[in-house]
Amino acid sequence: MTTLIDGIGLLYTGDPECEEITDAALVIEDGLVAWTGPAAQAPDADERVHVGGRAVLPGFVDSHAHLIFAGDRTAEFQARMSGESYTGGGIRTTVAATRAASDADLATRARSLVEEMLAQGTTTVEIKSGYGLSTEHERRSLEIATTLTDETTYLGAHVVPAGVDADDYVRLVAGEMLEACAPYAKWVDVFCERGAFDGDQTREILNAGIKAGLQARVHANQLTEGPGVRIACELGAASADHCTHLSAADVDALAGGETVATLLPGAEFSTRSPYPDARRLIDAGATVALATDCNPGSSFTSSMPFCVALAVREMGMTPLEAVRAATYGGARALRRTDVGWLRRGARADLVVLDAPSYVHLAYRPGVPLVHQVFQAGLLL
Repeated sequence: MTTLIDGIGLLYTGDPECEEITDAALVIEDGLVAWTGPAAQAPDADERVHVGGRAVLPGFVDSHAHLIFAGDRTAEFQARMSGESYTGGGIRTTVAATRAASDADLATRARSLVEEMLAQGTTTVEIKSGYGLSTEHERRSLEIATTLTDETTYLGAHVVPAGVDADDYVRLVAGEMLEACAPYAKWVDVFCERGAFDGDQTREILNAGIKAGLQARVHANQLTEGPGVRIACELGAASADHCTHLSAADVDALAGGETVATLLPGAEFSTRSPYPDARRLIDAGATVALATDCNPGSSFTSSMPFCVALAVREMGMTPLEAVRAATYGGARALRRTDVGWLRRGARADLVVLDAPSYVHLAYRPGVPLVHQVFQAGLLL
């Protein structure tokens, strides 16, 4: 079965060899992209979908999200909007609520957020644990996450639970907890930050995860300059996430290696913190991704279009760079070559915008521009 999508005003493929095509068409076969090019040259297909001059782009790839949680932190948000600073301390509030919630309640809430993301064009999402902080609760968080995505991340090292010795907790995270969680995870992550885990602890946990067969990613340099980015690059992590406070050495390390700088502007919006300098990273040659950081405390948004608009308005990115970071960049941050672009052989995940160009994602912020979403070739 083949499907021809034509009448595309602007096709953003994400493929560096041919990134944009006007008056375009695309053919889907067996859930994959079979052909892209000018509409006048389109081959025949079994069925046709005409999109009326709208723009088409790859499904967004959200490579950083915390969706397994319970509870509400509205009061914390309101306090920040009244002038209090963000320190990450509210994580423990969510841990208590998450531990008290049933599996069914956690799964229902996470599924509703994934559905929100799909409706806004996100067709691939990474989901972290991190609100359990015990062997039992981290394992069940990841087991729930596996029902929603293939991109699951073990984040037992989110913060040290209240009343627990830090060294004892690091041993738990790198030992018994890791052993229980590794079968349900693809990635291992650590919040390397003041008030969370220092450089030595981060290395110990990441190395244990890598030895257990997981791939590394790091929460790095969100609140202060620190060792997180350099550790991520040193260990060959797929991504260093946040990257808000960077030294010249951090930028050079990201530009000179394969580690993707994943920027999370929703967190800065929700905490009234300085935004990352995307322009500095791009000009240095680093690969940049955008993600929502969807979580109940510091970035309770599921909208990649919103993050694209923030990146353009606040972080020095052009609309093209922001869309590239939200698709191709996110795929790079997950080491995926089957999503994030619309080249032949890629999964047919695509977004039809109710606009003639992806520029409208930043030009018309907050407007629901996603007209249709296809995932693996199926119209949702």
